[in-house]
Amino acid sequence: MKRILTATVLVMTALMNMEAAQPMKAPKGGKQISDELLGIFFEDISHAADGGIYAELVQNGSFEYSPTERDGWGAGTAWRVTRPGHSLGTIDVRKDAPLNANNPTYMRLHAERVKEYYDYKGWKGFGIQNDGFDGISVKAGEKYDFSVFMRNIGAAKQVRVVLVEPGEWGKDPKPLGEAVIDVSDKAWKKYSAVLTPSETSTKAALQILMLTTGDLDVDMVSLMPQDTYKGHGLRKDLVQALADLHPKFMRFPGGCVVHGGGDGFWDTYRWKTTIGPKETRRGLKNCWGYHQSMGLGYYEYFQLCEDLGMAPVPILPCGVSCQGANGGWGMKDQAQDVVPMSEMDEWVAEAIDLIEWANGDPATNKWAKMRAEAGHPAPFGLKYLGLGNEERISPEFCERFKYIYERVTKAHPEIVIVGTAGPGSHPGNPDLENGWKLAEELGMPIIDEHYYEPLTYFLSSRQYDSYPRDRKTKVYLGEYAGKDSKLNTALAEGLYLLHVERNGDIVCMSSYAPLFARKGATNWNPDLIYFDNEKPYLTCSYYVQQMFGLSAGQYFYGDCVSFEGDKAGVVQPVKDSHYGQSVVLNVKTRRLYVKLCNASAEAKKANINLSRFGNFKSATKTVLSGKPDAENNYEQQPIAPQTETIRLAKKTSLSLQPYSFTMIEIEL
Repeated sequence: MKRILTATVLVMTALMNMEAAQPMKAPKGGKQISDELLGIFFEDISHAADGGIYAELVQNGSFEYSPTERDGWGAGTAWRVTRPGHSLGTIDVRKDAPLNANNPTYMRLHAERVKEYYDYKGWKGFGIQNDGFDGISVKAGEKYDFSVFMRNIGAAKQVRVVLVEPGEWGKDPKPLGEAVIDVSDKAWKKYSAVLTPSETSTKAALQILMLTTGDLDVDMVSLMPQDTYKGHGLRKDLVQALADLHPKFMRFPGGCVVHGGGDGFWDTYRWKTTIGPKETRRGLKNCWGYHQSMGLGYYEYFQLCEDLGMAPVPILPCGVSCQGANGGWGMKDQAQDVVPMSEMDEWVAEAIDLIEWANGDPATNKWAKMRAEAGHPAPFGLKYLGLGNEERISPEFCERFKYIYERVTKAHPEIVIVGTAGPGSHPGNPDLENGWKLAEELGMPIIDEHYYEPLTYFLSSRQYDSYPRDRKTKVYLGEYAGKDSKLNTALAEGLYLLHVERNGDIVCMSSYAPLFARKGATNWNPDLIYFDNEKPYLTCSYYVQQMFGLSAGQYFYGDCVSFEGDKAGVVQPVKDSHYGQSVVLNVKTRRLYVKLCNASAEAKKANINLSRFGNFKSATKTVLSGKPDAENNYEQQPIAPQTETIRLAKKTSLSLQPYSFTMIEIEL
């Protein structure tokens, strides 16, 4: 009897089988390809970090939001004054004698009257309230860690911390969980409490209420669920969505955030200010128009890579700003800020220090010692390091890239450097041509190509078929996507990935972009995973990516599948055909994967011959199909893969539904 499996069960079963398998020898006829083809690219765009995968529930907990980040913003953004019982007081934004120079802004609360003015069911106090990101979602009985830095002024204070569901007009608010903290220290001190809501709420708020008159300084307010992914402070459901992709690597933190985005090089992301205790990290204006708290910093990025078994691929600037800086986006003569050559040693050190922080010995290296003190004495095993992101390949860029590349490779020849081919990596593009010229001059191991195109491009282009096979430099397709979220675009992307897989001797890595987008705060469309406070919403493209993530291998076989109607001897479709195939063998796990894409409106018959691979132990078939214009969104999720166990002969024919992607997994 056929057995339908969920995608999660499919992933778990595959992983358990991988662990138990014994390696095998690949049959003749295969081409060796990269088994790291499918990874992910994380950029803090569309609130992917704060308000997203970083599980912090308080927005602007450090009071560092600023009008320089967004018009109308300030230290009180996401906060409001609250005074139950008609208590009285004022708030004052201060910067003198701060908790930390990297986060200089704090809030001084002055409570003038905290006694009940009228019967308010015993609720009193003066203070501030945070509504989180479109409300705070809490679950009954689960524990939430509250923390805050406070500095007392004058007599000792009592402070009530309460999770509350605000009442509608004319109705009292409902307390869900609370704690009372005694504050007497006249120096900054961290205070903590555990809040356990009595009820589930999707619109809760956090209140900090002074129960004693006088003055009190407040900074670095935090509310974190205890139940995070492996206890590492990241949202479980969003990380699980990443884990289910089975990615081999993660590129981070960008993207345009790496080198200042549209603001110029002054706003460059500096990894050293994102490690260490949260209160010492320096927040930064995000080039996508909001604030990055850096609660998700380099330590957390590396930890996430370790948790999911991904190779970390950090990207560092190399002395040149994003090609869109200072209004350069869409302009014929793109603006480009550059670091004076006399200052380039600082950026060389930035790269070398990162390698030593990630891989060094804490006993002999100060940066490695910082890693150990943060809780990770063992090295992270950094293998890849990206230098640059989409910069225009100008003479100024080439001069600075060479400078940093040569010094980093001399200091750490074991690190694989990933360069950049500039924006718009299509044949004939001057940046692509200049980027490849530079790569070949330096003997660069990997070059990063990017492009976003409509589905017609992915249906018709076979860019890598024409790439020279004798190049030493490999391709990382670091950013790509079709221009909508419909099934037919996802299938076009899948068809293109079959082409990438077929060229897996040239293309060693790929990652869809962007990865995450928050509902109501989306900077870019489409994205792979949309989400709100309650759950992720997985797109059609997500499921295509998932099948490629599950089917990684070391050998590609191009002559195992032919399509009915093709000319005799033709086993690969011609350039503009809307169907394609790939057969990949993973010798480490003894798994064979047959992937078949039919992005056309007509059914297609595929003839399959797998005789060379010996006997089959088991087989499953996963099919993603539907109407071409169907898409998963916040209102509905009509498209999801269906998996069933099947009996499979070594020679067989398979009818492919219109607008479908099929993966057969075979245990050998």
